[in-house]
Amino acid sequence: VLQLIAEGRSNQRIADELLPHAGKWNERAKDWRWEVILIKTRTVNAFCMPGGKIAIFSGILETLKLSDDEVATVIGHEIAHALREHARERAAKTTLTNIGALAVGLVIGGNVGELARQGGGLLTLKFSRDDEKEADLVGMELAARAGYNPAAGITLWEKMGQAAKGAPPQWMSTHPASETRIQLIKDSLKEV
Repeated sequence: VLQLIAEGRSNQRIADELLPHAGKWNERAKDWRWEVILIKTRTVNAFCMPGGKIAIFSGILETLKLSDDEVATVIGHEIAHALREHARERAAKTTLTNIGALAVGLVIGGNVGELARQGGGLLTLKFSRDDEKEADLVGMELAARAGYNPAAGITLWEKMGQAAKGAPPQWMSTHPASETRIQLIKDSLKEV
């Protein structure tokens, strides 16, 4: 329990170092009540809700044995989702896509209507992957501006790739493949 409390404080410290740089992407973020919580579970994941509530599962820290630079990459990524308001945007895009697919299905009907519905689902996956790529880039810059090594994203995604062996192919996932993310980071390092 003491180790989890210490890890939770460390995560909050890292977030506190990243947050002064958040205004570049969303001026309203200065008014949000940012908070990092550590959830004790073996799950290898983290997420951020709109308004700045970040949850990090202890499994990502324990399983991947992340450095502070890698934790900054994770927290920066989650902060970026909130800053870019991806959750709200994704909900709106999903609703519009589903309405469009439903309309096509009603007009055309049958198997073609079902195909339109499934195609709409693939479109929302692409929206999600685009959000993930944007969060990777914004999070990497947040971490760099706070003094963390932006190249830590490479080692983070190498570790995530090892942990995700047997995951579905990229085209079936809301997240880009680890290899895709690593290349994106490598391509962006000079700019950051």
